[in-house]
Amino acid sequence: MILELLGKPETLIQPVRDRPGHDRRYALDVTKIRGLGWEPAHSCEDAIREAVRWYVENEWWWRPIKSGERYQEYYKRQYEGREVE
Repeated sequence: MILELLGKPETLIQPVRDRPGHDRRYALDVTKIRGLGWEPAHSCEDAIREAVRWYVENEWWWRPIKSGERYQEYYKRQYEGREVE
């Protein structure tokens, strides 16, 4: 969905092996809170669309972080050599 919103091809997805201790998924059970009358204000899809829109419109905020040396070092430590062949 994110690539579609950005007009990018799925070929940009690069699968990597999980890091040791990496959580496979986060499954939430909202049964109890719904029992108290809670309802989500936004659908997951709408929230993703809004987040993508915000990042597109606010590149000035995240671009310096992503291009910074500390981020580059972090990314390299996390993902170098984890490519799935």
